[in-house]
Amino acid sequence: MDLTTLTTWIRTRYHQLRTARDAGQSSTEVAVIAGALILGAALLVVAIKSKLAEKIGIIDGS
Repeated sequence: MDLTTLTTWIRTRYHQLRTARDAGQSSTEVAVIAGALILGAALLVVAIKSKLAEKIGIIDGS
């Protein structure tokens, strides 16, 4: 997973959430956007964890 792509996607969803909340969207629509934001954050954590594990493997010589 590309960290830059995930971070950009999360930023886009965050701005979409702020705009939707300010525009008076229904709570269901805001919840869907928030759910997508949480999913993106979880994917970012997994991507960072795998990158770190890869770097540690290189350092350890494994």
